[in-house]
Amino acid sequence: MKPFDVLLYGLVIFGWSTSWLPLKWQLGVVAPEVSLMWRFLLASALMFLVTAISRQPLTIPWRQHWRLMGLGVFLFSCNFTLFYYGGLEATSGLLAVVFSTASLINMFLMGVFFRQKPKAMMIIAGIFGFSGVGLMFAPELSGGTTSFASLLLCLSGTTVFCCGNLISSRAQHAGLPVMAANSWGMMYGAIFLAMLSLVRGHGFTVEWTAPYLGGMVWLAVVSSVLAFTAYLALLGRIGPSRAGYATVIFPVGALLISTFVENYQWTGLAILGLGFVVIGNVIMARLR
Repeated sequence: MKPFDVLLYGLVIFGWSTSWLPLKWQLGVVAPEVSLMWRFLLASALMFLVTAISRQPLTIPWRQHWRLMGLGVFLFSCNFTLFYYGGLEATSGLLAVVFSTASLINMFLMGVFFRQKPKAMMIIAGIFGFSGVGLMFAPELSGGTTSFASLLLCLSGTTVFCCGNLISSRAQHAGLPVMAANSWGMMYGAIFLAMLSLVRGHGFTVEWTAPYLGGMVWLAVVSSVLAFTAYLALLGRIGPSRAGYATVIFPVGALLISTFVENYQWTGLAILGLGFVVIGNVIMARLR
């Protein structure tokens, strides 16, 4: 890879590895829906700014905005809401591991919605990946530190994210510019989260502490704008197969951070499970 590609790769891995601990800092005082609304209001404003500065098109025909609303609901609101609630119990590193199964879930959704029969190696990758997640969560579940409901919420959030990926893919096939679509999608996601917060009776509050505010800025700037923009650039420069290896590396980085900051306890099952998840993701990346 060229030096600039290495830089982009580093930004993606750094942004995704470090996003899960700030996510945990958003939990506890402010309702997850409200925290996410603030996050994507800021992220959408920055994304519109980046798109305008880079002289990318921002206008999209109104008849196509239903796709952008779908992005907002599936890719920039509901999936994260499920993860935020799941993160009330699970450690940040384990959240990253569950999210790394997105490529495996994408495989099954493509089969369900587009009747694309998965290859045998894809099925093997899925077995490795989901078995690995089960092994990593086994000590947490048996020890009572994490509930099965938390794992289910995180898996549901990943599945919703994958549905958003399908909507994004169809939007690109319809000729919608990627950066503009994501800018609008983030804005619609923030609007949906505001409506959801009102329905659930949550006040639009903010926790005026350094971890909360710093975490929100980090998630909006680094995770939602910088890393995502770098990943889109990487897709165009080196292709999805090689760019997909980021899903192999970032869970390891997130777990290392969790080990030092949250005192995540490694067990034999956890190490074996992480190995299975990495193997599953490597197989999927090589098949793309």
